[in-house]
Amino acid sequence: MSNDFAFTIRRIRFDEHYTPSDNTRITTNFANLARGSRRQENLRNTLEMINNRFNALAQWDNPAGDRYTVELDIISVEMNIDFDNSANALPLIEILKTTVVDRKTSERIDGIVGNNFSSYVRDYDFSVLLPGHNKGQSAFSTPDGFGDLHGKLFQCFVASSAYSDHFKKPPVICLSVSSSKVYHRTENQHPVLGVEYQQGEYSLTDEYFRKMGLKVRYFMPANSAAPLAFYFSGDLLGDYTNLELISTISTMDTFQKIYRPEIYNANSAAGKCYQPSLKHQDYSLTRIVYDREERSRLAMEQGAFAEKHFIKPYQARLMALLGQLHTQGHAS
Repeated sequence: MSNDFAFTIRRIRFDEHYTPSDNTRITTNFANLARGSRRQENLRNTLEMINNRFNALAQWDNPAGDRYTVELDIISVEMNIDFDNSANALPLIEILKTTVVDRKTSERIDGIVGNNFSSYVRDYDFSVLLPGHNKGQSAFSTPDGFGDLHGKLFQCFVASSAYSDHFKKPPVICLSVSSSKVYHRTENQHPVLGVEYQQGEYSLTDEYFRKMGLKVRYFMPANSAAPLAFYFSGDLLGDYTNLELISTISTMDTFQKIYRPEIYNANSAAGKCYQPSLKHQDYSLTRIVYDREERSRLAMEQGAFAEKHFIKPYQARLMALLGQLHTQGHAS
């Protein structure tokens, strides 16, 4: 496998001094926050929200509510394809890595890798391929093989030596629940993740992540307004410590309050039967500026970029090669 793909991992600290690099996807949520005249204020307020949320959830032996701080690193993954001896690296995905700093013991504790998830190929799939497939159609559908390439690329990265050299545990991605589905509260309650919700039918995003080798469960942590969707490959409740899980909850609950305040900063919490809606009006805004319309427009532009520079030149050969690797993996 290593003769065909080489993954390069780069990391940059996400703090109040963060400036997106030239090759960062500008639709990436954290990059959007770091632009404009209020960029430093945005970043400072976001990090303060994350730390406050973390300490509220990690309240044991934490009487002043200030024992922990969360550090975030943006993990950018590039892929070199050894087809034509080309040294050009293709941007693949961007995720976040959390580190928990215990101010009482001065210990640095590994958090979870994943959290936020950004991908050029995903932009192409959802902003170019899917709308094009459904244009002029009376009923919504997905193209044959929708998400196959992206899913195989992601699994190839997670199985790579580059991943295992940098990270000890599989990724956990934490996203918003789907506004097209109805979620039902169960009796199951986890001490950190909170109350579990379930639904009868997977969303399009759930199915997309399933092709990445990830299962999904929905939990609403204490004092959250809505459940979060957690995508993982192993045992979400057994593979990760409470502090690891809290690092993801505090980070992504904060981001969702900024990006989707109609759902995650609603003034009333989800009930026993819950359908999220971005048209909901009873919500509060954070003090953090975020341009959601610009992000949607840029997603289409970057999806077109991925089509021109990645999908059209490489898709057929990539699918064939990834298919061979899949077959070899089963044979061994």
